[in-house]
Amino acid sequence: MSTNDKIDILIKEAVFGTDLQKMTVLYQTIRQTALDSGIYPASIQELYMAAGKGQFSGITVPAINIRLITYDVARSVFRAAMKDNVGALIFEIARSEIGYTKQTPAEYSACVLAAAVKEGFRGPVFIQGDHFQVNRAKYQENPEVELNAIKALVKDSVEAGFYNIDIDASTVVDISKTDLIKQQEKNSQVTAEMTRFIRDIEPKGVTVSIGGEIGEIGKGNSTVADLRAFMDGYLHRLPKGSKGISKISVQTGTTHGGVALPDGSIAKVKIDFDTLKKLSQIARAEYGLGGAVQHGASTLPDEAFDMFPRVETIEVHLATGFQNIVYDSPQFPEDLLQRVYLYLNEHNSNERKEGQTEEQFLYNTRKKALGPFKKELWSLPEPKLHAIMTELENRFSLIFHKLNAVDTVKLVKKYVGSPAKK
Repeated sequence: MSTNDKIDILIKEAVFGTDLQKMTVLYQTIRQTALDSGIYPASIQELYMAAGKGQFSGITVPAINIRLITYDVARSVFRAAMKDNVGALIFEIARSEIGYTKQTPAEYSACVLAAAVKEGFRGPVFIQGDHFQVNRAKYQENPEVELNAIKALVKDSVEAGFYNIDIDASTVVDISKTDLIKQQEKNSQVTAEMTRFIRDIEPKGVTVSIGGEIGEIGKGNSTVADLRAFMDGYLHRLPKGSKGISKISVQTGTTHGGVALPDGSIAKVKIDFDTLKKLSQIARAEYGLGGAVQHGASTLPDEAFDMFPRVETIEVHLATGFQNIVYDSPQFPEDLLQRVYLYLNEHNSNERKEGQTEEQFLYNTRKKALGPFKKELWSLPEPKLHAIMTELENRFSLIFHKLNAVDTVKLVKKYVGSPAKK
């Protein structure tokens, strides 16, 4: 049996197995198969440091969250990337997504690496922990317990090949304080503590790329003053000579998943590109970071994507739009969709907000069905699955072009080294 055929069997056994010990062995086998094929998890740190030094510009790295049918979706990403010669590309999953999609870091990493093997990709693969977010209520109740939970997740993720970690402590920013430094104090403190922890556990030869965040997505827009207040407090708390964050996530007007209108369509959003540009410029010029990161972008109109490279956005996070392509495809089985909606009404009715239409409720909650229906989603009829994945592949290609991420394989190779020796 060829490696190409064998990888299909390995990944399905790894994802749907019940023996944890055997699953762990399968994850390791998939990673070794990838390494033997010239595929390896990598940190994007040095590429972003090069951007911070002005060694390249006008490129925005797409960070793609895969919530469902991860192996097949990742395959469609790799097909588009290979067609367009894209090397600057991140696969990611958020702390919340790990929960409701029922994907551990080890499983997610195995799916992405297996997809790379299947499609014949070669080179570094950037896998990222997105929004490893501090829960404000839990932090206020017991900071140590909440931070230890995030540290445990970070440790599992790094061991799985997540060499890019975004720490989101923007949730503990205290806007009730008038002084900006005091507003950002807990954010700076937590992000510095998590940075020190990551530096202590990262593999030899790897500098994990760490992201920070100054504005909680969906809240008020970030400012240059917010950025400086956070960075000055953060750097003050790092040990001398320690490598800090490589990028900073900011809020410029988006909301995760978009805002659903009463008919279920998505409201148009106006991004403050001027602010995004200023924040990226300051992040690079004053702190040597790769630049600012935009979250919640996948549901934006196509013309918005052209703007990100123009204003020197270093990275854009994309998630819900791809989930929508699958759910809304005419190829998605109608009977399965109705069972998903029935499940949501039975199990997630507590999330229904006053005045919400049925369409708004279902749009906002349907991501919560991805875990419970995981096996059925992976088992879509082949012709329907192929048609949906082709649609996704075309979408990925369009985004790669608009973000100017095409023809970046040589750029990545210039700055990103080969696998770490453990």
